Amino acid sequence: MCTALTYVTDCGYFGRNLDLERSYGEQVVVTPRRFAYPLRCAPPMREHYAYIGMATVARGVPLYYEATNEKGLSMAGLNFPDNAVYYPYAEGKDNICSFELIPWMLERCASVEEALTALGRLNVVDIPFSDALPLTPLHWLVADRHRAVTVECVKEGLQVYENPLGVLTNNPPFPYHRTNVRNYMSLHEGTPAASQWGDSPLTAYSLGMGAMGLPGDFSSASRFVRAAFVKSHSHCGTGEAESVAQFFHILASVAMPKGCVLVREGVYEYTRYSCCCNVDRGVYYYTTYESSTVQAVDMYAEGLEGDSLRMYPLKIQ
Repeated sequence: MCTALTYVTDCGYFGRNLDLERSYGEQVVVTPRRFAYPLRCAPPMREHYAYIGMATVARGVPLYYEATNEKGLSMAGLNFPDNAVYYPYAEGKDNICSFELIPWMLERCASVEEALTALGRLNVVDIPFSDALPLTPLHWLVADRHRAVTVECVKEGLQVYENPLGVLTNNPPFPYHRTNVRNYMSLHEGTPAASQWGDSPLTAYSLGMGAMGLPGDFSSASRFVRAAFVKSHSHCGTGEAESVAQFFHILASVAMPKGCVLVREGVYEYTRYSCCCNVDRGVYYYTTYESSTVQAVDMYAEGLEGDSLRMYPLKIQ
């Protein structure tokens, strides 16, 4: 389970919490402009936009959890079990595996508008990366600093939804979240007005009571509402340090401490890392469960013209 979101001050920001019960050796990875990402059903692009994000590198191939390219387009994959459906190879389509979708999109698209054109040709094929890394059911948040959409492959076909909240969690499908959030539209950041029930006057006894009823559990539906509320009521300056700090505070409002979400006996899902990428400057920030110190990797630090991956192991202390 995970939460992803967008945020805009003077710059645009994109990031997520990754909630898992185990590590897959994830690290920050920069894919430069001439790295030939191997696709299963199509030839690789020899020159393309560079991008940075968190990935597991298997057999020399970065399997991205989320990433941002040099044009500011970002994309994150989030768990979508029991709903995600991938398809057989289809003639006349761009046949792309789910684990290839983030690189495929970010290598060729500079905006959500261009991504929508690419999605019109897309067929997400049911080919796993390997026996050890089978198909993961996913849906995706795709965003630039002006617009966000949700992409879901379901039994009815590929669905694309406008996402003006710029928030995505997990099940149920996105139309449910879009409707469910309306159940909380009376919540606000202020103090409720005084009222009277019969002969009993009622007044607020604490600050923050305007948001009473905001769900606090770790379900995907509740995290969606909580992230949307906190983000939409966020008050922040425009500087980099303040903007990044605020982004991590928003993510912290939906983070999972270890021990609160049981997967199976003795195994818990928790927020392994949180990240925030400045999509205008290509700086990727992250924290880990073990360390709240914000680390930064600059996509442009070593240039983008190469053909070899640049990998930055996580600093966890």
